[in-house]
Amino acid sequence: MRVKRFFKSGILNAMKATIAALGVVFSAAFAHAADPVPGKPLDTTFLKQYAETRGFMLGRPQKPKIAPDGKTVLFLRADPKTPKLKLFEFTVANGQTKELLSPETLLQGAEENLSPEEKARRERQRVSVGGFTDYHFDRDGKRVLVALAGKLYVFDRVASKATELKTGTGVIVDPKWSPDGTKVAYVRGFDVYAYDHATEKESAVTTGGTLIKTHGLAEFVAQEEMGRFTGYWWSPDGKHIAYEEADHTGVETWYVADPLKPDQKPAEQFYPRPGKKNVSVRLGIVSVDGGETKWVEWERAKYEYLAEVSWQKYGHLTILLQDRKQQEMRYFIVDPRTGKLAAIGPMWDEAFLNLHPGSARWLKSAVRENSRGFLWVQQNAKFQVLTPVVDFAFLFEDVEAKPEFGKGEDVTAGLSISFSGLGGFRDMVACDAETGSIVFSASPHHGDTDEGDPTQTILIRSLPPARSVDEDRKDRPGFGRLRACKDAGVYSGEFSSNLTLSTITKTTLHEMPHSTVYREDGSVVGSLPSRAAEPPFTPNVKVEKVGDFWTAIVRPRNFDPKKKYPVIVDVYGGPRHLHVVQAMRNWLVPQWLADQGFIVVAIENRGTPGRTREWERAIYQRFGTVPIEDQVKELALLCDKFPELDRDRVGIVGWSFGGYMAANGVLRKPDVFKAAVAGAPVTDWEDYDTHYTERYMGLLPESKAAYDAASLLPLAKDLKRPLMLVHGTADDNVYYRHTLKLSDALFRAGRDFEALALPGVTHMYSADPTVMERLWSKTASFFKTHLGEAK
Repeated sequence: MRVKRFFKSGILNAMKATIAALGVVFSAAFAHAADPVPGKPLDTTFLKQYAETRGFMLGRPQKPKIAPDGKTVLFLRADPKTPKLKLFEFTVANGQTKELLSPETLLQGAEENLSPEEKARRERQRVSVGGFTDYHFDRDGKRVLVALAGKLYVFDRVASKATELKTGTGVIVDPKWSPDGTKVAYVRGFDVYAYDHATEKESAVTTGGTLIKTHGLAEFVAQEEMGRFTGYWWSPDGKHIAYEEADHTGVETWYVADPLKPDQKPAEQFYPRPGKKNVSVRLGIVSVDGGETKWVEWERAKYEYLAEVSWQKYGHLTILLQDRKQQEMRYFIVDPRTGKLAAIGPMWDEAFLNLHPGSARWLKSAVRENSRGFLWVQQNAKFQVLTPVVDFAFLFEDVEAKPEFGKGEDVTAGLSISFSGLGGFRDMVACDAETGSIVFSASPHHGDTDEGDPTQTILIRSLPPARSVDEDRKDRPGFGRLRACKDAGVYSGEFSSNLTLSTITKTTLHEMPHSTVYREDGSVVGSLPSRAAEPPFTPNVKVEKVGDFWTAIVRPRNFDPKKKYPVIVDVYGGPRHLHVVQAMRNWLVPQWLADQGFIVVAIENRGTPGRTREWERAIYQRFGTVPIEDQVKELALLCDKFPELDRDRVGIVGWSFGGYMAANGVLRKPDVFKAAVAGAPVTDWEDYDTHYTERYMGLLPESKAAYDAASLLPLAKDLKRPLMLVHGTADDNVYYRHTLKLSDALFRAGRDFEALALPGVTHMYSADPTVMERLWSKTASFFKTHLGEAK
């Protein structure tokens, strides 16, 4: 359950009556809520502008990548009101930018038509714009590979010419250059193909792939929950490809129907649910010329999940396997000739382990001669003792040149490098494999404490570690915050392979995202130019820690300290997502909502990332209680501290896990929350996917009591407060079934409520500008009706 921002969306499973006409609002007893409080009509001009500009992000540089020679930076950018990305080039020497390639040039006036497979892939990646959604340099950076409308093109930067690849017919996804730049691989249909650039010929790498047993495609939970969007990997020499075979035999098939188009067949999706059959995954290695596959051997009954695969220049083919409970995982290096494994130290946690995609890196040199260094993030509980705030440590391990494949023993030896005192580790950003120098994202210090501030994200660079081991560990590297990350805010970065050039994207509470190119010494090369429309106001938001919880408070821009304002809690509350962050774009819609006569607050409850292990794992098997109890506790502290907050008039709104929290709030805490808008809520955790749900709730049937305690359905009979349910009928993440089940339970219990079906809308509700505008307008009117005005 990855979140984009605020509302996402949902899907329809069949019911006897079709309830999905656009704009239809229904209630359990067909009793509508009272009319809005008379007053000035809502001004939705800002919402319209926000929706049309995709949150004022259209026109801003996206996906910057530094060319291999370090002389240019490429990036994608749309026009301010046109959601189609074009390719641009920034020259380091003179700071000049020019357009390289546009979708219009390639399509020559034709419309971009996306296949259902590409639409689903973009949904998993939370991509809501058209045009070029990604691009890939070849080895020397002179050619760029792009995909558009189901076709592949190679753009020659020297000749300034684009050439369409002569591929076979069928849907093409996930194209990649071979490491030597002579071939392009991709998945067409359900098999992997390679295209030889010199001969302009396509050949099958794998054969026999089907809808049930796919080759080279990442399964649903890998894309939605693991952050793994690919299912095949080139060998460093370009001679072999490792690929995933995903066998969906026995996995439930769910259907996404469009009630407005009953003449069309529903879309089908394999959707594994808790306690039921998972996709069976295995990994094979095959010559790029095709032939027999060598299958990798592991205990698939023990490790159901293939969480990560990498085949890097200086390292072995490496995989990360995870058990179904996600309490144990382990890296293994693979012998491509035999398919046998050699183990690298296990990780274990009595609750659950987090994934950090792309964090494992192979280094050129290490302690022993003829060995290789392996850098990874350790999460074992023993490191919690060494680093009381952060439960991570870097391990620079030495893997022997000839590991004992198939023996089962751990083949690594070396030193661990803890970095307590740096705040909370987030993710690996870059690594110079030649020197071992790394860049990672983290939370900075909070005041004088050792705890990190999860509302911020900074970039930290290490000096190369020494290649010898002393007993007193004097060789551990030094770490330092990048100079570019001097202001409070959220930073991300892209780096050249040797870390000498970077593009840092910065946003603060007062600045929208902007990207700047830096040299290694911190000096500025120039900014990637933006053409985006700027928001018409700066949010009146205050982010601070009150008691044990990080909070954000958004007051109206015409705030009157003599009045008491109804309060709206803007909530997410689930694991893996930080809601209270120091980024301006996150508070634009809350500011509009506050300007309608409310004070909007957001609270990070236990279970959210960026703090201690105990904090994050407090929600294990307690989804229904811990998060909402924390929200109530902190809300009381805020009302005590800020008398302008009217504790007797509190509403709550959220989407996805936040929708679950909003509905849970009025059902479980009606004395606190007097009204709720719940968007795409999970109402029964037995109906969500395996990888996300079982990580936090445990397996069925052994954890049935935890699932029952977290379900909203038994609470339906207790509804006493106004509740509006909103859900997209095309949601293939949180299916529309969830809202229908709660609606049915409320109806049968005789409870009054409202429900709004959004036909054809997916979990990314904001992808439709009209829906986004109307939905927030309706949300504000709903709260005005039930919470009233400032007094």
